[in-house]
Amino acid sequence: MSASELYSKYTKIWIPDPEDVWKSAEITKDYKDGDEVLHLKLEDEMPFEYSIDSNAERLPFLRNPDILVGENDLTALSYLHEPAVLHNLKVRFLESNAIYTYCGIVLVAINPYEQLPIYGEDVIHAYSGQNMGDMDPHIFAVAEEAYKQMARDEKNQSIIVSGESGAGKTVSAKYAMRYFATVGGSASEANVEDKVLASSPIMEAIGNAKTTRNDNSSRFGKYIQIGFDRQYYIIGANMRTYLLEKSRVVFQAEDERNYHIFYQLCASANRPDFKELNLSSAEDYFYATQGGNTEIDGVNDAEDFEKTWNAFTLLGVKDAHQMNIYRVIASILHLGNVEIVSERDVDTCGIAKNDEHLNYFCDLLGIEHDQMEHWLCHRKLVTTSETYVKTMSKQHAINARNALAKHIYAQLFNWIVEHINKALYTTSKQHSFIGVLDIYGFETFEINSFEQFCINYANEKLQQQFNLHVFKLEQEEYMKEQIPWTLIDFSDNQPCIDLIEAKLGILDLLDEECKMPKGTDQSWAQKLYDRHSSSLHFQKPRMSNTAFVVIHFADKVEYQCDGFLEKNRDTVHEEQINILKASKYQLVADLFQEEKEPATSNTKTKTSKITVRPLKPAMKAPNKEHKKTVGHQFRNSLQLLMETLNATTPHYVRCIKPNDEKSAFSFDPRRAVQQLRACGVLETIRISAAGYPSRWTYHEFFDRYRVLMTKKNILNDKKETCKRLLEIVIKDPDKFQFGRSKIFFRAGQVAYLEKLRADKFRAACMMIQKTVRGWLQRIKYRRMKKAAITIQKHVRGYQARRLVDLLRKTRAAVIFQKQYRMLVVRRKYLHIRNAAITIQAYTRGRFVRQVYHELLHQHKARIIQKYVRGWIARKRFSRIRNAVIYLQCCYRRMKARRELKTLKIEARSVEHYKKLTSGMENKVVQLQRKVDVQNKEHKAMTEQMTAVTTAQATEINRLNKELDRWREQQGDKSRETSLQEEIEKLREELGKSQNERKILEDTYTREKADLQQRVLDLEKENTLLKDEKDKLNQSIKNESKDVAEKLSLKTAKESERAKELEEERSRYQNLLKEYSRLEQRYDNLQEEVNLIKHTPGHRRNPSNQSSLGSDSNYPSISTSEVGDTEDAVQLVEEAGLENAAMDMTIFLKLQKRVRELEQERKLLRAEIERKEAAEAEKKEHNNIPANEQAADLAYNSLKRQELESENKKLKNELNELRKAIADKATGENSTNDVDNAYSVLLNQLRVANEELEVRKEEVLLLRTQIVDAARQKEVVGSMANLTEKYEWKRSDENTEKDDVIEAYNGICETNSQAEDWRYLNEDGELGLAYQGLKEVARLLEAQLQSQVRQHEEEVGRMQTQIEVLKEDLEKQQQVISQTLQMSPEARIEYNVQQEITRLTNENLDLKELVEKQEKNEKKLKKQLKLHMKKVQELEARNLVQKESRPELTRQVTVQRKEKEFQGMLEYHKDDESQLIRNLITDLKPQAVSATVPGLPAYILFMCLRHADYINDDQKVHSLLSSTINGIKKVLKKHNDDFEITSFWLSNSSRLLHCLKQYSGDDDFMKQNNTRQNEHSLKNFDLTEYRQLLSDLSIQIYQQLIKIAESLLQTMIVSAMLENETIQGLSSVKPMGYRKRSSSRVDGDSSYTLEAMVRQLNLLNNTMCEHGLDPEIIQQVFRQLFYIINAVTLNNLLLRKDVCSWSTGMQLRYNISQLEEWLRGKNLHQSGTMKTMEPLIQAAQLLQVKKKTSDDAAAICSMCTDLTPQQIVKILNLYTPVNEFEERVTVAFIRNIQSCLQDRNEPPQLLMDFKHMFPVIFPYNPSALNLDTIHMPANLNLTFLNRV
Repeated sequence: MSASELYSKYTKIWIPDPEDVWKSAEITKDYKDGDEVLHLKLEDEMPFEYSIDSNAERLPFLRNPDILVGENDLTALSYLHEPAVLHNLKVRFLESNAIYTYCGIVLVAINPYEQLPIYGEDVIHAYSGQNMGDMDPHIFAVAEEAYKQMARDEKNQSIIVSGESGAGKTVSAKYAMRYFATVGGSASEANVEDKVLASSPIMEAIGNAKTTRNDNSSRFGKYIQIGFDRQYYIIGANMRTYLLEKSRVVFQAEDERNYHIFYQLCASANRPDFKELNLSSAEDYFYATQGGNTEIDGVNDAEDFEKTWNAFTLLGVKDAHQMNIYRVIASILHLGNVEIVSERDVDTCGIAKNDEHLNYFCDLLGIEHDQMEHWLCHRKLVTTSETYVKTMSKQHAINARNALAKHIYAQLFNWIVEHINKALYTTSKQHSFIGVLDIYGFETFEINSFEQFCINYANEKLQQQFNLHVFKLEQEEYMKEQIPWTLIDFSDNQPCIDLIEAKLGILDLLDEECKMPKGTDQSWAQKLYDRHSSSLHFQKPRMSNTAFVVIHFADKVEYQCDGFLEKNRDTVHEEQINILKASKYQLVADLFQEEKEPATSNTKTKTSKITVRPLKPAMKAPNKEHKKTVGHQFRNSLQLLMETLNATTPHYVRCIKPNDEKSAFSFDPRRAVQQLRACGVLETIRISAAGYPSRWTYHEFFDRYRVLMTKKNILNDKKETCKRLLEIVIKDPDKFQFGRSKIFFRAGQVAYLEKLRADKFRAACMMIQKTVRGWLQRIKYRRMKKAAITIQKHVRGYQARRLVDLLRKTRAAVIFQKQYRMLVVRRKYLHIRNAAITIQAYTRGRFVRQVYHELLHQHKARIIQKYVRGWIARKRFSRIRNAVIYLQCCYRRMKARRELKTLKIEARSVEHYKKLTSGMENKVVQLQRKVDVQNKEHKAMTEQMTAVTTAQATEINRLNKELDRWREQQGDKSRETSLQEEIEKLREELGKSQNERKILEDTYTREKADLQQRVLDLEKENTLLKDEKDKLNQSIKNESKDVAEKLSLKTAKESERAKELEEERSRYQNLLKEYSRLEQRYDNLQEEVNLIKHTPGHRRNPSNQSSLGSDSNYPSISTSEVGDTEDAVQLVEEAGLENAAMDMTIFLKLQKRVRELEQERKLLRAEIERKEAAEAEKKEHNNIPANEQAADLAYNSLKRQELESENKKLKNELNELRKAIADKATGENSTNDVDNAYSVLLNQLRVANEELEVRKEEVLLLRTQIVDAARQKEVVGSMANLTEKYEWKRSDENTEKDDVIEAYNGICETNSQAEDWRYLNEDGELGLAYQGLKEVARLLEAQLQSQVRQHEEEVGRMQTQIEVLKEDLEKQQQVISQTLQMSPEARIEYNVQQEITRLTNENLDLKELVEKQEKNEKKLKKQLKLHMKKVQELEARNLVQKESRPELTRQVTVQRKEKEFQGMLEYHKDDESQLIRNLITDLKPQAVSATVPGLPAYILFMCLRHADYINDDQKVHSLLSSTINGIKKVLKKHNDDFEITSFWLSNSSRLLHCLKQYSGDDDFMKQNNTRQNEHSLKNFDLTEYRQLLSDLSIQIYQQLIKIAESLLQTMIVSAMLENETIQGLSSVKPMGYRKRSSSRVDGDSSYTLEAMVRQLNLLNNTMCEHGLDPEIIQQVFRQLFYIINAVTLNNLLLRKDVCSWSTGMQLRYNISQLEEWLRGKNLHQSGTMKTMEPLIQAAQLLQVKKKTSDDAAAICSMCTDLTPQQIVKILNLYTPVNEFEERVTVAFIRNIQSCLQDRNEPPQLLMDFKHMFPVIFPYNPSALNLDTIHMPANLNLTFLNRV
């Protein structure tokens, strides 16, 4: 393209500017070849003419399109030059607050001078595993790239961090090491990563200082190698240091400080253990105050010292060694304060005798005071013949003192570095390493000395390595894409390096001059002039003979020769060193020992840690001061560093200092350009621009520029289509090249293509605008035409309506006249007619009323006679009836008393009871049948009685209705007379009313005036009342606001409590997660230990392994431990003292049993006392004689003794029978006859047991009958007293009549039966038995009566409850009336308070009720255990005998009927391991896929039920422990299998539900059926095991989420952000070098949204197939959707390329698809979509307008779930994809920030995607009965027996 085409009108260019370096301008007139002036318009609209130098023939730099401004990678810019780079960095730094930018392989980091929230662990996890170009530029991205290449290529890596002082090198290196420590944390417990990080505060304290450019400037270079093993975990580290600035120890420039450690020690001088240091404030020491200010704003030296101390401790440095280190540092401060004074002679000097600082110095270092005082002022000169001691001048002594201080500090620095390396050293084999180089950048000051020379020499070497590496990468890229490679010319700085380090170079000449006895800086400078004056990179200054200029790659630097030789020699007097070597402190002596072998800091020698000191130091050659010069050492270490870097893959970080004022987010272009030129960024740009810097894949190019193609140019092959387009658009073939997968463009070609694309869009927009405007005008014309026609139509209609209206009114007037005349005549006629009718009516009415009055009087007389006669008859009837009833009652009472006396006499006789019960044992069955017949007859009689009563009630209702009808007929007759009387009264009242009317009219007129006056007064009062009303309304509003605030506070408190509960639950589940992690860690360590220890050792037997090796944390104490104490004691005695001490379960059983027995004893004692008090009260109030009670007690005791003796006899017979069977079985065990006999005897034994049970039931029945009979006697006595007391006062009531009839029928019936009983008395015994049966029937009848009385009492209680409820209802009505009078806010508050008090009362009542029920339940269980113990022992012995015998080969003849399946499974204790193996360890989910969900849980619970049924607590404990351990082993083995994890989560939750459902608790048994209630656990309370299973379920749930997260993690970003679900919506932008990063692997698969939805479907189907609870499934997807939201939003916040309008549209569509999927799966009601709210709001934020303040307010109100940092970050990252979109202005972002200031939210940029919601397991009881569950044969559980 020609210059005239490029430099056309409206093109933007860059022109030089003295202040801003480069300034933007716009061409206002097309440029033509040969023009000397460019006509421009600046940004402030000022015209400007830019002159073009015809000799240079170089036009100004072109500016990139606005769409490319702010790119993440500088190489993505179309025009690559200095102003474009500077402008892009400035825009990103100031407008987007982005401090990181890529420049090819270099990361440019600008120091913000402000703490940014972009370095947390959430950001580390967000960058972990990501490709380098996928996320925004960051130091973590470079670290991840290095870590990934190390793992993939198995090659060592290096990160080179450079920049001038204050640019942020140390911080960048620190964050890189933090990333490695977090991502590659050590696998062992050594915490190597913590030690690596702990070295930073130590090195900052001893190697960093405040300078004019930086408050924490590193005054040394360091290279840290972090070692990794084969699993890429950190195993160790090593540190190398370079060129410590020792001169800072003794001299600091203005406004600078010494090293931080000096000020930290002085700030901590008041510590008790620092008294021996004799330190004070830092202002008191010469070495700490030369810079002026000793403090740094915002820095607390005391707190930093604590960090340094803790870091030393973490690295294993003991407190004593630390004190030695601080002693040496304090001695340096004291040495600086040693005052050297001149004596009489100028060449002599001395030290005051009482100099306390010298004393402190010698005491702290443990050296001789006199010797040090002498040699500080004297010097030894050694010649070949003799030795001289020479005095020194004051200045020489001060220089020697300073040299000693520097040497001491340097040696201590090296010693600390060496010990840090020892602490970080590991014996494990290092597989690879990553090195982090934090080294000084290129420096140039007004006065440059030896330190700057060495720094710039190191940067020359690094720049050469950088250039070669960049050149190599470019060449590899071209070769990979098969692009023709031509050599690119780049500046090689090898001549400059040769000038410095080659033979007879600057360093060689310096070392040679140092060897000369009389060598000086001036002589060395002269040698440089003579040797290198012809070199291109060396110059001599015009005005100086003691300086030289070196032309470096970055700039010219003038070095002053003064001090070069002294600093290179680094001379320290040998006598002073010898004194220090003789120190009494080991550390001080070790610092100055001579090294036997020169070793660099990175060598790892395997020497012993013990240092052997010679008894006497060896003699050294005289005048031998140092082996090597500083320059020589630095050159060797630099050479070693370059070898290390060349053997690794380098990654570059260039730190830029934006300004010299250290102000936050301030950009000085001049300072930035200097550093960009010095650090090699522009060199990278130049190399890239020399080739093909812009690169596009064919697919991306087609998507971006297909608008430039015509339809005929588009082919099926996109590659050919792109080639055809470029051949048409770009004529010069050298401007582009076609590679295998990419198109390569020269600089500026992408901008040209963007211009063509924009022109195409502009033309299309113009066409669209033209068409739309024409369409709008046509629409407007049609609308106007239609309006004109409509107006004409309405005007004509209006005129026609006016004419019609006139005609209608004329005709109406004629009709009105006609009708009015007719009306006048008709009114006159009607008036006359009405007068005649009125006269006739009044006359006829008078005659009729006279006849009516006569008839009325006669009728009333007849009625009076009738009622009087009826009343007399009824009075006589009632008197006779009452007398008859009274006589009947008296007679019946007399009969009843006689019968009662006879019954009492019979009941008191003991012989009578003996006769009654003598035949009871033989005839009890017949009598029971007779009782049943009588009960049936009694039921029939009661049914007949109820039928009679209902018929009687219906008859009474019918009679009542007839009576009412008759009364109505009588009322009609009397109504006529009453009407006449009323008419007369009305006439009288009419007259009175007329008189009153007149009076009222008079009073009306009088009162009217009064009322008017009153109305005026009331109006005034009304106005006053309105004012008061307004005031009251205002006060009510204020009160309502207060109430609303109070309510809001209350709701906030409640929400806080709910949050606290949720946080507590999440903390508990996190602790469970941590416990499971530690448990896994322990298992791994245990396996490692087992692998290491091959020697045989002690193995635990299975018994103690079950109790001690269980994975459960809690002691298994259940209700079964309330068993017999003797059994527990026996277990302890058998186990022995040692095993008893180990088995904590037995100990806890005994302890709990003792406590419960003590409590039970107290309860029994209280019960006995209460019963004794009740019996004493009964004796006082009872009228029965004492001898009768004694007789009853004697009879009861006698009967009980007989039954107990009979029971003992049966037991003895049973034991004898067992012994006989056992003897026979042992004697004749081999024959089959004995087996048959044995089985027959066992059957007989079972029959005897059954008969024994029947006898026991009979005994219990008799006891209950006797007790009820005694109670009935007491009741009858009390009833007799009551009847005498009340004397039938209620005999006239209807209900008593039925009772009397019923009682009379019962007496007659019993009399008739008593006469007929003798016909059965054949042998005498039957009669007595029947008589006893009669007594039983009477007892039953008495029980029935007592039940009736109980029913009446219950009715009374219900009535009292009704009254109480009525009172409550009245109170509530009063409360409602009161609340209605209140304001709405007060009403709400009052209702809330009432509801709270009611709920608290109910909760307290329920708690008390639950506690009582639990106590009763425990008491009943204890009693049940005590009663059933003997029977259980009997069954257990039978089971033991059955198990010990071999199986019968032949079936016995006596067969037993098979019992009904009770839902229990029996197994032998030895089969437990096989049960766990078949049902848990080796079970595959597919094996039970066609059965009931949760089948293993049901089977395990049925086995548990049988263990509970036989009361075997050891079996219960063993089964549950083995189950939990087996599930844990399966999950550990398949820790990445979602199907197995889901399967066992379903089964563990189902087992937990079963333990709750069949626990016997009423709360869990509400939904059970009767059969399920029968299957409840009887003996054990497994609450603690329920907690263990709940914890296990939580752990399984967390593992399930972890697996699902790993399955979705790789899909989320690609499916939600990158994949185009809506085709053609997004548009590709130019990409930079990082998109072709080496971390990318060819063929990376991208996932679509459909793939992620399929994965979600698979997860959902798997969980549903396993029968997982729906609530848990909802919680799983709520967690997964939160992860989708967090990962997507975090990537959106860290990626500039996806923050666009099209991405927002794509996101909203994807979220709607996920929501539709949730609705399809019926999961939308679980609150899952609420977790997606931040992402939804982020998508809306990308799409809304972002211009005005109203838009800002709308954004703030819309984005409530996004933090202010996230909102501002998205707005900063928002990037238009097309030129027609507008960028977000900085002013709008500031407006947003001001609107968001009111939000009190924690500063959070990224969401914690690892956050896990606490899971809640609902209670879902099963509807299946246990007896309906069948086991499939493929489970191989044949050893289980159905019970």
